[in-house]
Formats: sequence, C-alpha cells, structure tokens
Amino acid sequence: MNMIYILIGFSILLALLFLLAFFWASKSGQNDDLYTPGVRILFDDEIPHSDKKKSDEDQE
Repeated sequence: MNMIYILIGFSILLALLFLLAFFWASKSGQNDDLYTPGVRILFDDEIPHSDKKKSDEDQE
C-alpha cells in the first residue's frame, strides 16, 4: 500500500514538471508561429554556391 502512495507522489511530481515545461515553452515563444513549419516543406532549398560549383565540375 505504501508503494501506491509513492507512485502517486511521483506521478503528481512528474505532471507538475511537464506543466512547468509547457508554461516555460509558451512564455519563451515556442508556439508563436504555427503556420510556417507546415508550409516550409513545400519550398525548395537553395543550393549553396560551394555545392553548386562541385556539381558543375563533376559534369565536365
């Protein structure tokens, strides 16, 4: 029976830690922009100049 009290105490402590982490993430701006990450995959990445030169040299 004592083990149940210990487990309940640990679960409440863990829930409080997750709640504090959620409030910290909200306060620090983690959820400010919910639109951009979902659309970012639709845009092509630009090829850096150093990689572009290597691919041009390989073709010659």
